[in-house]
Amino acid sequence: MKLLDSKTKNNVLQSMINILDKRREEIVAANKKDLDAFGEGDQAMRDRLVVNNAKVDDMIRSVKEVMDQEDPVGQTIEHRRLDTGLDITNKTAPFGTIMIIYESRPDVTIEAAVLAFKANNKIYLKGGKEANHSNRILEECWHEALQENGLEKDWIELLQMNRTETQEFLKNPPQHIDLVVPRGGEKLIAFVKEHSTGAVLVSGRGNNFLYVSKNANFDTAKKVMLNAKIDKISGCNALDKVLVDKNLPDFEKRVKELYDMFTENKVHIQVDDDIAKILPNEEKIPSEDTWYEEFLAMRIVLGAIDGNDAAMDKINKYSGGHSAVIITDDKKEAANFMEQVDSAAVYHNASTRFTDGGQMGVGAELAISTDKLHHRGPLGLKQLVTNKYYVLGEGHIRE
Repeated sequence: MKLLDSKTKNNVLQSMINILDKRREEIVAANKKDLDAFGEGDQAMRDRLVVNNAKVDDMIRSVKEVMDQEDPVGQTIEHRRLDTGLDITNKTAPFGTIMIIYESRPDVTIEAAVLAFKANNKIYLKGGKEANHSNRILEECWHEALQENGLEKDWIELLQMNRTETQEFLKNPPQHIDLVVPRGGEKLIAFVKEHSTGAVLVSGRGNNFLYVSKNANFDTAKKVMLNAKIDKISGCNALDKVLVDKNLPDFEKRVKELYDMFTENKVHIQVDDDIAKILPNEEKIPSEDTWYEEFLAMRIVLGAIDGNDAAMDKINKYSGGHSAVIITDDKKEAANFMEQVDSAAVYHNASTRFTDGGQMGVGAELAISTDKLHHRGPLGLKQLVTNKYYVLGEGHIRE
């Protein structure tokens, strides 16, 4: 896609803001068709599917935040003039074409597209069939905004394909795809990695851990873990596993407090062998596979652990590499934990629910990356560019 100036891109985004506001009743009505067809089903997926007036306001806010950000394209990363006289500048440049495959969330149709477009990328949007009506009208809004400003509709394209067609598209895309982002569960990620011929950036999977150190303020621990668990069960930043240090003062009493807190809030508890001795009536973890599992449900695992090193080893073995928390009043212990735990975001005395572009000050996000290349954590506007070297010479040749 040709390079656009910042003014043109921002004019499209201002048009999109106006169109979303003007067509909000149509958008909510289209979403109701999706909700009616979905029924009750998976509660976490249904939560992600909902678009109401507040969600339209959030979409508008996301577009405005990106519009107000500096254009990420053409920014100088580094400049040097060599002794040979060569003048070399490394600048940011668009990826080219991005594809995102996602489930349930119509707001991704706004957030992913606004980020890709402002960073001068074409984007293919492959939403789930459960959000078909919602995504179609949001694509209409994008096309209206583009055409209003004299641009072709193919900057932003919603793909209508079944699983077999998607598989073939990934293997043989109509044009080169520079980056594919699967935003969803394990099955979706595995499907994309198996079939894509382009670079794949993994996102969307949580399985987040919280470790209660022997040096923890237990009131802080309870407050943080409850928020991380129940604030939004459908979020990839929701809490799944709690490890409590066996050396915590009044260990058994504290475990029973956690039982009371979670049962009062209707969270189903599963326990390991050590916690089962204190809570004998609770369901035991079915198998080791449970430690690897992301729940997206009102469900939590309580486990006992013997010290900081054991906690870090367990988290690094089983977690999804998304977010991990230590609750402690010992700052040195916290610093060591945060350095040694291999997750995109590590927390000291704070909820995993902050692993979010808006909450971290990044603004709208394409996804939360758990890969290490090319970026980890919230993929915001600045992360949707690559780089290019501009080399100026005067007939230079290499000898």
